[in-house]
Amino acid sequence: MIVVVIIGLLAAVAIPAITKVQRRSQNTRFVNDLRVFVQAFETYSLENGGWPPNAGGGVVPVGMANTFKTDVWTSPTVVGGRWNWDRNLNGISAAISNSTPTVSVAQMTEIDALLDDGNLSSGHFQLISGRYMYILEN
Repeated sequence: MIVVVIIGLLAAVAIPAITKVQRRSQNTRFVNDLRVFVQAFETYSLENGGWPPNAGGGVVPVGMANTFKTDVWTSPTVVGGRWNWDRNLNGISAAISNSTPTVSVAQMTEIDALLDDGNLSSGHFQLISGRYMYILEN
């Protein structure tokens, strides 16, 4: 009986720590993937004199297939939802977005703090019309 109680106490201490590490790992992976995509789109824009055309969620934009790992773009993100390339949407000229994450707004705010200013209403990473957008050009 004592052994069961000790195991229960150890589990009670370990589970929150494991959850915190998992969340931090998700945030870091999302940020790293986003930075790779931002670099690829900026390079495309410099080399081609403009942004690629709009593409749907999980669809690799025309001309971008050789600039990054397309399987990462087409697969669900680590926070849920799919990557999306947005052109001329909600007054934004160019942005990479995720419209259906399965994590909380609090976790997306943590991601914003890693990328930007920690405020989903300002900076490059914003929540606009239900989409978490990394704005490349206003």
